[in-house]
Amino acid sequence: MLSPGIIYEPYGPREPISFLRRWFTRSGWRRTKDDIFLELKNAYAIAKLRKSGYSKAKFYTEAVSLYKEINMLMALGDKTSLRKMVTEQMYSALKSEIKLRESRWSSVYWELIEPIGVDKDDLSKVFIQLTLEFLSKQKFEAYDAKGAVVAGNKDKEVLVRDIWVFEKSQFHPGAYWRLCGRIPVKPGDI
Repeated sequence: MLSPGIIYEPYGPREPISFLRRWFTRSGWRRTKDDIFLELKNAYAIAKLRKSGYSKAKFYTEAVSLYKEINMLMALGDKTSLRKMVTEQMYSALKSEIKLRESRWSSVYWELIEPIGVDKDDLSKVFIQLTLEFLSKQKFEAYDAKGAVVAGNKDKEVLVRDIWVFEKSQFHPGAYWRLCGRIPVKPGDI
């Protein structure tokens, strides 16, 4: 079954809103309403997830494992293994990313130190998407064709923030979680 290829509810960090603005302005009431609907959507997705036998802890463990494995496959440039772990649209994007990287660097070193929707017209095609923010310590180093370091430093740990969207089909018995998309993080948002 092919993925719908879209992120249903793109995540973005919500700006804090003051108590006075939230309760005493029109925009504050609108924001409160939007926040409530967002929480209801999240609760619905989590309920569907629990109904399928998953728990937040199980998903988190699986997601961290996928995060590590997908990043490692990207560093190695292993497109064949990567193909099985991501959706079709995400594979196309990652393949382009690997090709661009390989045009600039011969190889890279990557290490994870520690990890700090429904189609209303056809309910038989249900996908669950979960968005997870990863805050992790990583090491990275890129090399040219002669093996000389051209970027990064594998002796230095770097704090990295990534937001990934995972997707799983609810109607296919052999379905597994796959990376569906990555949400851009603005520089300085760590």
